[in-house]
Formats: sequence, structure tokens, C-alpha cells
Amino acid sequence: MQAENNLQADGIGLLFANLPKALQCSRKRCGENVRGRVMRILSVSFPSLSAVMIMAFGGTSSAQENVAAEHPLRPAIRVAQSCLEKVEALPGYEAKFMKREVVGNSLVSHEMKVKIRHQPFSVYLHFENPHAGREVIYVEGQNGGKLLAHEAGLLSIAGTMELLPTDTMAMSENRYPVTMSGIANILKVMIRQWEDETRFGETDVQYFKDAKLGSMTCRVIESRHPQPRREFNNHMIRLWIDTETGIPVRMQKFGFPVKSGDKPPIIEDYVFSDLKTEIRLTDADFDRNNQQYNF
Repeated sequence: MQAENNLQADGIGLLFANLPKALQCSRKRCGENVRGRVMRILSVSFPSLSAVMIMAFGGTSSAQENVAAEHPLRPAIRVAQSCLEKVEALPGYEAKFMKREVVGNSLVSHEMKVKIRHQPFSVYLHFENPHAGREVIYVEGQNGGKLLAHEAGLLSIAGTMELLPTDTMAMSENRYPVTMSGIANILKVMIRQWEDETRFGETDVQYFKDAKLGSMTCRVIESRHPQPRREFNNHMIRLWIDTETGIPVRMQKFGFPVKSGDKPPIIEDYVFSDLKTEIRLTDADFDRNNQQYNF
């Protein structure tokens, strides 16, 4: 290791010792193309010297930006990660949840009340529209890994069903299983997609403040791919963050328009409103024997 450090130091010293000649050659005879090649070599061999070399070779601020540039999604990912930390720090929450998502070839919509607890991961759903009165409970590590569900009205005669989260019946109107419920899980999927897309270019990211979502004021991060490519699952992604709490309250994904000028079709749209984070959920909130439930 010491030998490698000495070798690198000798190389840097030699580089600076011959820098005037190199500059003279590149300016008088070699031209901009040679200087550009030298810069690329330096940026790979001695990354820490890249900014110094740019100034020495008479580079512009745009050249500095190219060397130091990061993918436009990186700042968005950092914001999303910060939001995720805030959500995961919550023991749990209640909210009104509205979702629209493509399942198969259909756009399915649901409105419901949700209770989410992070440890152990627990979900309670009370459907309002459609399937008013339907209730679902899932608790990680209980009921053999199955969810409990029942319908309302005449369909309640079937009683409580126990289904694996990925069972065909459980997934018939859902894009994701119940184990992926909640703000944190939806946000994790978005972050993973953004991380994957940093391998490619053709990404525009914009930031909007003072966007309104009901009575909430939000900051919005929007990523967009101008052209459909096989590398991109979506044309556009939007992350809505409550300005007051820093918690994501809406997450959207849009497909590419079929024709130029058409609106991009909704693929996923998840909205959390009337968010209550100060409550402390207990085992009773995820118990089929809760007297407030109809299991």
C-alpha cells in the first residue's frame, strides 16, 4: 500500500513538473481535442485533481459541472430517503386512503380507512367505496401469515375468510399484496425505481412548491422521461410531500401517452389524507375480536 501511495505521489509530482510543457503543447499544436482527452484521462486516474486540472487547462464552468455532475434523480432520492426515515420513525398512524391503480387491464379505485402499525407490521382496512363495510386485518407473524377478511351485507354470510396475501382472490382488485400497504412500503417501491433509473439518462426532474392537495400545501417532486424506452416502466412519477410534516401524502405513476398530445394514463395513484400520527395503536386495533369491528 505504501509503495502504491509513493508511486501515485511520484506520478502527480511528475505531472505538475511537466504541466507547463503539456499546456504549451495542447494550446499551440495539439488543440482542444487533445486537451479534452488529457482531461478525461486525468479524471479517471486522479479524480481528486479533476477540478484543479480543469482550471489549469482553461476549462469553463460547464466543464467543471460535467466532472462533478450527478444524476438528476440523486437529489430526489435523498429527499425521498429523508421522508422514509420520518415515516418509519412513527409507531403507526390512521388515515383515509384513496387509491387508483391498474390491475390487469382495468383501472381499479378504492376508498377506505386504514390503520398501519410498523412493529410488528400490522394493517387494518375498512372499505368505504366500493364494498362498503368490508374489513381486512393482517398482522405479520400471526394467523399463519394469512390475512383475515369479510364482506358486508348479504355477502357476509360467507363469514371470515383466511387468505394468503398473494392468493388470487386477495389480489383480484389489487396491484400489490396487503403486506405492501402503507406510506413506507409504497415509498420504498418508488425509491427503488428511481435508484434503478439512475443507470440511464433521458430523465428530467422538477420541483414544485405550494402545490395544493385538499387543505394541505405540498412540495412535489416530478421525474419525467421524454421518450418511451424499454428501460423505463413509467413516463412520469410524482411524489407529494406535506410541507408542514415532511411526510409523503401522495405518490403517483403515469404511463407513456398512446398518442402525442394525449394525457399520460394513470398507473398508480395513492393518496393519504386526514393523517393521524399522534395516536398509539395497540393489539386491539388488529384483533378480529375488537367489538368495534364486524368479524
